[in-house]
Amino acid sequence: MNPHAKLIISLSLIAGTTITISSNHWIMAWTGLEINTLAIIPLISKSHHPRAIEASIKYFLTQSTASALILFSSMINAWSTGQWDITQLNNPVSCLMMTMAIAIKLGLAPFHFWFPEVLQGSSLTTALLLSTLMKLPPTILLLLSSQSLNPSLLTLLAISSAVLGGWMGLNQTQTRKILAFSSISHLGWMVVIIIYNPKLTLLTFIIYTMLTSTVFLSLNQSKILKLSTMLISWTKTPMLNATLMLTLLSLAGLPPLTGFMPKWLIIQELTKQEMTPTATIITLLSLLGLFFYLRLAYHSTITLPPNTSNHMKLWYTDKMPNTSTAILTTLSTLLLPLSPLIITMT
Repeated sequence: MNPHAKLIISLSLIAGTTITISSNHWIMAWTGLEINTLAIIPLISKSHHPRAIEASIKYFLTQSTASALILFSSMINAWSTGQWDITQLNNPVSCLMMTMAIAIKLGLAPFHFWFPEVLQGSSLTTALLLSTLMKLPPTILLLLSSQSLNPSLLTLLAISSAVLGGWMGLNQTQTRKILAFSSISHLGWMVVIIIYNPKLTLLTFIIYTMLTSTVFLSLNQSKILKLSTMLISWTKTPMLNATLMLTLLSLAGLPPLTGFMPKWLIIQELTKQEMTPTATIITLLSLLGLFFYLRLAYHSTITLPPNTSNHMKLWYTDKMPNTSTAILTTLSTLLLPLSPLIITMT
């Protein structure tokens, strides 16, 4: 890609995200979302592969529908209340439409249908942006308007996302699709607590972004796109694969790794809000995701599996160490002892 085009796209992504998360007016928030959508489409389709073109069209259609719903619901709310403020969403019809629109933007179940396919048609770097940066503006909008939304509807969306993210990821062999369903499952954890403790949702999103960035950067460095490739990747980068295993276990939420912290705090907060059945259900559903995380972790360890592979084994080659991957891996595995400090700061 042309360096000038890449610079313009990067600046547009930063500008669109900044406009949305810093705006109080629905029109400005909608403008930022549109800038983000138009900026990410060239990155999805830059390989000119038919699957990439299909992914970019699917992404454009779903995001345009969600943006139209956001604009329409904010106009209905302004018509009935005279307010364009994001925090003043008082019309019941507007609340319902806004919940649907943000669920489509985020890829929450049952509006998840576009997300795994778009990630599968994108490169690992673009998939990283779609899983982290592109989810920040809708998450902030949901956080700002959460007090006006229906708690029962959000809980239903959260539980269905946890079910679908865990269940659909069980039979996948493509790493990008596995991480897509992992994202859907984690979004369920974020949404279930957003009304009762918005800061905890933001903390969960930050930790999820850190863990997912580590996994995507590690996979990109080893050029791993499917499980059969991961089986032989240990011969190229043994240390990276060993740390990738720890990061995947952290993403699964196993103690004493960093990923256990948000799930622990969410379960604690749900119990305080007398939502013990919801906490029990979403905890049990996380066991579904644990299966494919453990499968990924097993494939990434420095061991030979008990089956033969038709792929040619590439032996270890010297590569420049990636500083950002090393820092993110350390943070992704060792932040749990700092939980009291992080809770105090939030």
